[in-house]
Amino acid sequence: MSSMPNVSPSGPPMAASPLTVAVLEIDAYAATLGWDQPARLFALVDTARLRAHEPGLAAQLGIDDSASTAATLTPVEQEELPAGTALDEFLATIAWPDAVVGCAMTVERMMLPPSAEASVPDGLTDAQLTKWVSGHPDRQEVRMTVAVLRDGARDSAVRLREKDSPTEVLTGAGLVPGLAEALAATFES
Repeated sequence: MSSMPNVSPSGPPMAASPLTVAVLEIDAYAATLGWDQPARLFALVDTARLRAHEPGLAAQLGIDDSASTAATLTPVEQEELPAGTALDEFLATIAWPDAVVGCAMTVERMMLPPSAEASVPDGLTDAQLTKWVSGHPDRQEVRMTVAVLRDGARDSAVRLREKDSPTEVLTGAGLVPGLAEALAATFES
């Protein structure tokens, strides 16, 4: 497990919620790794609670007493996802301990603009659809960072590869509803 460095050069918006701040920190961290990366999963823990109950782990993650912890979340990267396992199948195996207040994931995908969706051929398998989209001239490569909390709060960030800049990141709770639902399901028992 590792925590990410605070790498966002422009920083989060002044009135950003702790969840939005965490999503943007994870997006900035993923940006430092470059594109064509595997999906990454993060536990979100309350920073003050982590420092109080796990001081050794907090120190290992670089969280010290001078850090402001008012309502902050610390993203902790989990082990690499198993190769060859479908994302939905993998997420169905997750169970979080009580100390984890939320989770987040980054994934890269190719997307088509709504105007191109009408031209998608019917009856394609997932593999055929992926191949068809990857060859489409209007495709966009995106990195999506989605986070959910146990209490139901959600947020996400979407970064286009062609506009790979922290000032071009789109944020909003409903940008990637399918992944948000899948992540929220990891907290259901």
